[in-house]
Amino acid sequence: MSVLVGRKAPLFEATAVVDGGEIVEKFSLDQFIGKKHVVFFFYPLDFTFVCPTEILAFQDRIEDFEKRNVAVVGCSVDSEHSHWAWLNTELKDGGIKGVKYPLVSDLSKTIAENYDVLAGDYDYDEEDDLSSFDGVAVAYRGLFLIDKQGVVRHQVVNDLPLGRSIDEALRMVDALQYFEEHGEVCPANWKKGDEAMTASHEGVATYLAKK
Repeated sequence: MSVLVGRKAPLFEATAVVDGGEIVEKFSLDQFIGKKHVVFFFYPLDFTFVCPTEILAFQDRIEDFEKRNVAVVGCSVDSEHSHWAWLNTELKDGGIKGVKYPLVSDLSKTIAENYDVLAGDYDYDEEDDLSSFDGVAVAYRGLFLIDKQGVVRHQVVNDLPLGRSIDEALRMVDALQYFEEHGEVCPANWKKGDEAMTASHEGVATYLAKK
């Protein structure tokens, strides 16, 4: 699996559903360059079980992301029509109605491939023609924190049964933004309001002496 940290986030243009029901063609993360940090996350499939808990949990905390000037964007290998239907289905019926941040359609699976979170690989025959797919043709639960320059600064990839922590995503946003503003680094288990430290032997010693 590729490590994208420190590299430009792979570019794409795709159809997305935004604001809970508007279908937008040629949606791209480029719109946030120079303006916002981005939490870009993949989930396996619409109308499943762990996925709505994550998607709704992000929506429940969306104000926390917005006040940090962070755009949250989800993506799966479903079509925009599937996204639209799920977004317009009541929670009691297994839907995610009320989610307003964008959900990108990666029906071709190329975005998941480029971010290296596709849960399997394509097999090709001797003529280099596609013959089969080995694995499950959905995305792992990948999450990428992208800075205003379009560079990936944090990534985490969970297997399909393992839901992610929204608190941890926010903690990583806080750590990155603190470093960007103050130049100090954030030690283990750092959270907003905690003391950071300078990246030096003296800084480490001073920090540990206060614990």
